Amino acid sequence: MSGVSLAMAPRSDPDQTTSTKAPQKPGLAQQQQRSTMGGLMSSLRVVELQLVAFIMVFSASGLVPLLDLIFPAFASAYILALSRLAFPTRSRTATSAEIFQAGRFFRFYVMMGTVVGLFLPLAYVLGGFARGDDHAVRSATPHLFLLSFQILTENIISGLSLFSSPVRALVPVLYTVRRIFVIIDWMADVWFNKDLPPNSPLKDDVWFWFGRGLAVLNLAYFSINLFGFLIPRLLPRAFERYFQETDETYAKMAEDPKHTEPVKKSQPPLDKKAD
Repeated sequence: MSGVSLAMAPRSDPDQTTSTKAPQKPGLAQQQQRSTMGGLMSSLRVVELQLVAFIMVFSASGLVPLLDLIFPAFASAYILALSRLAFPTRSRTATSAEIFQAGRFFRFYVMMGTVVGLFLPLAYVLGGFARGDDHAVRSATPHLFLLSFQILTENIISGLSLFSSPVRALVPVLYTVRRIFVIIDWMADVWFNKDLPPNSPLKDDVWFWFGRGLAVLNLAYFSINLFGFLIPRLLPRAFERYFQETDETYAKMAEDPKHTEPVKKSQPPLDKKAD
């Protein structure tokens, strides 16, 4: 949700200790790689199906404003236009490369964002349905709708080589910017448009302050994510990788004789002077 699927990469450093030993059987290595990729793809498909289900339910519920319903279509069209016109991909032979490798702290940061941004708001919406709190459901549903679309889009384009690294990095930036405004509306709703009745029971007080704290926590997390990670770290690394790939592509084209021979052959031979 925070550009994680675009940022994290599996460790691919060569193992120097195994280079001096007998080489591993290629069949076994390929089977292990296929089983790993198969499990990853199956899990991604399950996640994508769940996200599609969330999107359909949120869209049909009538709880998402028209502007937020239109935004994913605009963002998808803009991303496709950038991928074809501004930042076309330079390497189509391999799958999309991850922008940088993540450590343990970053993985913890991502896990915390998943809990804060997805699981707790989803529990808040389901709890609102159970308690009959339409105000809570209506306040948090637009955030969940946009976040579901963002995760679905990241999962789809991260597995395709049709999109360059700047285009893939712009996906979480676009959605996070929009969701910050949505979360601000959510926070204004629960802080200024909703009050506790006098002499309310303890469970109502806990539920009331849980909604307020969750809105503030989401605003804090995704603001830090946008201004502390996506803009200063993810975008520069994505453009750096893209321009490196562009330079390597042009260098290979300059060294390739297929691109230089036609230039030489196109020049007409000089006629010999008549004696």
